[in-house]
Amino acid sequence: MANLTLKQFRYFEALAEHRHFGQAAAVCAISQPALSVQIKELERELGHPLFDRSARQVQLTNFGAAFALRVRDILRGVDELSDFARATEGRMVGRFRLGVIPTVAPYLLPRILTGLAQSHTDLDIHVRETLTPRLVQELQQGRIDCAIVALPLSEPGLIELPLFSEDFLLVRPAQEANAPLPAPRDLSNMRLLLLEEGHCFREQALAFCNASPKLPRDGLDGSSLATLVQMVGAGIGVTMIPQMAQRVETRSAEVTCTRFDGPQPSRTIGMIWRKTSPLDAQLREIAEVVRRAGAETAA
Repeated sequence: MANLTLKQFRYFEALAEHRHFGQAAAVCAISQPALSVQIKELERELGHPLFDRSARQVQLTNFGAAFALRVRDILRGVDELSDFARATEGRMVGRFRLGVIPTVAPYLLPRILTGLAQSHTDLDIHVRETLTPRLVQELQQGRIDCAIVALPLSEPGLIELPLFSEDFLLVRPAQEANAPLPAPRDLSNMRLLLLEEGHCFREQALAFCNASPKLPRDGLDGSSLATLVQMVGAGIGVTMIPQMAQRVETRSAEVTCTRFDGPQPSRTIGMIWRKTSPLDAQLREIAEVVRRAGAETAA
């Protein structure tokens, strides 16, 4: 097996993740036939099939699934060696892979990128926007360097650094601006519009209302905060948004935003990265840029 290469491992990992030759080839920036040839060569070297190609979707064989776990560890180790070399330069330079959850990215990223452009001029920034579970998985696999998420997560192997907190606002149709505020417990009995399942902001909103995550939704879930606010403007119901989203999402909707009476629902935004990352000091510098961006957004 002397002919096994890291390039083949990365091609294999992409195909194992996407289960589609065309998508994996696009991620790897090679042609689909070239990817297929490399996978077949890898299988020949190993003496075992890695994928079952008879199914409608490409599936890992039992051997392929076990092999994937070992390949992931090897590639993560290689990435950390590269990070170790970068860490010796004293500051973050070169490729920087940043993950961000969707309820933060549109509102905070512009300020973060501006701040990094001023303080870290040698960074080649790659942004990955997706849900928290996916970001955690990609972080653990070494596919991103760090992620901006809502804390706490309590994930073993990850450092969690809280950066700032922000309140949630109640969004109602503009004509209800002077109406009495509903109590948190009453929101679950209203037409409460929420993000679809998988978004941590959904669970945080339900927790504030003391409502069950299994609450029947009647098709009132949205894929983005922008959609929810526009639905409120159309008179369909009410929703909650984080304070950082107010300026962007309410400028084109006939809605009113109000703080709740009593204890304010809120979330803590922070950064996470692997405990084994050699870039700990550099990532803490990046975190300060994120912290300042959060303060500027709240101003």
